[in-house]
Amino acid sequence: MTPRVAALADQGPIEIEQDDTFFRCERGRLKLRAFSVAEGQLIFYRRPDQAGPKESFFVISPTASPDSLREALSLAFGIAGRVRKHRTLYLVGRTRVHLDRVETLGHFLELEVVLREGESAEAGAKEARALMTALGIAEGQLIDGAYVDLLFRAGAVCSRPS
Repeated sequence: MTPRVAALADQGPIEIEQDDTFFRCERGRLKLRAFSVAEGQLIFYRRPDQAGPKESFFVISPTASPDSLREALSLAFGIAGRVRKHRTLYLVGRTRVHLDRVETLGHFLELEVVLREGESAEAGAKEARALMTALGIAEGQLIDGAYVDLLFRAGAVCSRPS
């Protein structure tokens, strides 16, 4: 898949290590993404657990102390799961193409179309479907939920994050 994505890409590859800790949260998903000991992001998001294109609402707060923040949030909310992955990022127009190698799960591709202010989710879905066609990805290959959900179903994490 890498050669196909690279042939379409305007930018990339960018190699990123991500260590995502999910916390129990009743109103959506709350995860701490650590890139290193000195860089991370606390991310709250909501999106439907369905296969195919979907719209996400999210708030990102950067942190320079992901380890101490993980400890505090673990004590306050409890850990629901942890996902460690290596992400290779390409940009195809305004779409972020993630080639992910997820510990315990394997290899995945994720498309993230960045919508303009006021743009419909359907416009983004149409763009994602066109890129899926260009990459030879069929609708039947899509999964629902997040990596942490797949780990939960496989019995590899303690609880479902929401």
